[in-house]
Amino acid sequence: MAIKPVRVSQLNAYIKRVLQSDPLLSSVSVVGEISNLKFHGTGHVYFTLKDENSKINCFLSAENLQHLHFEIADGMEITAEGYIYLYEKGGTYSLNIRDIQISGLGNLSIAFEKLKEKLSKQGLFDEKYKKPIPFFPHKIVIITSESGAAVRDIIKIIKNRNNIVDVLVYPVLVQGPGAAPDIAEAVKQVNLLFPETDTIIAGRGGGSIEELWAFNEEIVARSIFESKIPIISAVGHEIDFTIADFVADKRAETPTAAAQMAVPDINELRHYMLQLKTNLENQVTSCIRCKELKLQSCNIEALVSKFENRINFQINSVNNQYKEMLTLISNMLYNKKNKIDSVKDQLEALNPRNIMDRGYSAIINSEGKIINSVESIGINEKFITIMKDGSIEGIVTKIRKDK
Repeated sequence: MAIKPVRVSQLNAYIKRVLQSDPLLSSVSVVGEISNLKFHGTGHVYFTLKDENSKINCFLSAENLQHLHFEIADGMEITAEGYIYLYEKGGTYSLNIRDIQISGLGNLSIAFEKLKEKLSKQGLFDEKYKKPIPFFPHKIVIITSESGAAVRDIIKIIKNRNNIVDVLVYPVLVQGPGAAPDIAEAVKQVNLLFPETDTIIAGRGGGSIEELWAFNEEIVARSIFESKIPIISAVGHEIDFTIADFVADKRAETPTAAAQMAVPDINELRHYMLQLKTNLENQVTSCIRCKELKLQSCNIEALVSKFENRINFQINSVNNQYKEMLTLISNMLYNKKNKIDSVKDQLEALNPRNIMDRGYSAIINSEGKIINSVESIGINEKFITIMKDGSIEGIVTKIRKDK
């Protein structure tokens, strides 16, 4: 029996309901290679996901794009998680993506180069934005894992080179899904809570590209760029490069190198100062010898007379200043004495001994505390009455309370 003919829109609406009611198609993960990648002016992203035998249209909303921790590009193999959606007007279906995961060295390298190119064009790597690292810092903050070997190496080297500097460790995650937001927030909090910090060291020890990936995420790069405090990046080993290295004010090949870069060696400074002292003494000695030779060629008597006149003038000047200083000091002492006498009179007026001269006394308990109310003492408790010329000890036998 033939079914009644339906309109195209009715058929597409029915197919859409079927697709949306299928539990498998409402949450599906698909592996494939990105091609025909297009970024729309609205912020949405359209592309094709393909394998060797087939392909499917994909849609990634601007909102979900913001949650990605990497840049996507053509040729990248991904795992896309989402649901199947039918566009009724066009009669076409697509994979509407909620989240994307990438893995493999090749794909991570593509994401790395894509983000590097983007941030470079925006000027985040420009030398004109690099802040100088203070030569002799008073306070250094280390943003890294508190349990890693890197933080121990950094602290050890800093203290060996310079035991004067103050070191603060701000613990963060350095790998995993929550690491990048944690690092970025740490940089912001150090700027907010510890603005007196001279240098920040941000990094971790070595690892695979996946383990170091938190330092390749845009959120970390922008937090480093926006930091008012100079930052040294210290990620991995010498051969490891991250996006954080390009944005930071200074890149250290290793955490150890960052510690050496952050503080000067006090012993080397002492040696350098001794060399300067020796050089200065030699220069002064040479200068004096030169002046002596010139002096020998001058008219000594005229020079002595000139010096005597200048010395006498200076003596008179010093004597006048001495007299002025004596007068000034005498006036100051007189004024201070008047102030002290005034304060002394005020203190004497408040002296409880003077009150006791008029017949008053003070009562304290066994602990030496003033009793100013009958509520503060009980029957059979000891008390001491202090008078102007001594004290009386007693025991409470009766308490009368005013109504």
